[in-house]
Amino acid sequence: MGEGRDASAHALWEGAASGRAPGDIMTVADAIFLFVAGFLSGVVNAIAGGGTFLTFGAMTLIGLPPIVANATSAITQFPGYVTSTLAYGRELRADWKEALLLGGLSLVGGLGGAMLLLSLSNPSFRALVPWLLLAATAIFAVGPYLKPKTLSPEKPISPLGLAGQFVTSIYGGFFGAGMGIMTLAVLGLTKGGDYHRLNALKNFLAVVIAAMAIIVFTSGEVVGWPQAAVMVPAAAVGGYAGVWAARRVPQPVIRGLVIVVGLALTAYYFMTG
Repeated sequence: MGEGRDASAHALWEGAASGRAPGDIMTVADAIFLFVAGFLSGVVNAIAGGGTFLTFGAMTLIGLPPIVANATSAITQFPGYVTSTLAYGRELRADWKEALLLGGLSLVGGLGGAMLLLSLSNPSFRALVPWLLLAATAIFAVGPYLKPKTLSPEKPISPLGLAGQFVTSIYGGFFGAGMGIMTLAVLGLTKGGDYHRLNALKNFLAVVIAAMAIIVFTSGEVVGWPQAAVMVPAAAVGGYAGVWAARRVPQPVIRGLVIVVGLALTAYYFMTG
């Protein structure tokens, strides 16, 4: 059984023509590029979600196969999710009961999504990437216009919201890009509360989903650890800095930036597919 897993992991690394072998050494330019992408992804995730667009895109640009880049992104995003959640501790405590309920659903969904990813080949997953990016960007763009105006700050999440978060967690375990965007859209449509309370919940649920995905990806041996080592500290610092920015930068500016990044990456993957 161990030999089968090793063969599967080797196939994932070798599945893309431009993919690098696990033993390849990063150049200094690669390391700097990944560090900057990691920091910016932490900032973006803390503000509105979508930081995986940056880490996934950066790793594929330096040559990692898409499944390895996606799995490694889950590792790099995790510290940023944690630090952002800690920074939003006051807001999260206000919704701790729903956080536990949604966290349980997200744990199961994240496991299912991560297992689904490992069942695919690199070419199959690569063909899905631009469509996944396009869907996530579209949901983020229309989210503010779909939020009902009648939800009170204390309104609990609806059954539809629970179902929506379960589906979102499957997606998050499968492909992290846009997970936070989709979670904010679900919460905004089905639960009351101001932006920062919803954002605090989003960050907590991202921790749960990413943690489960990391366990699955690590056991499947599809993580690029050298790249993760560069990006993890950068994402952690960016995640904490992002909460500071979220309290001060106008929301339209933040949302516009995320939409532009999402559309640019979508176009890139369509054109290079």
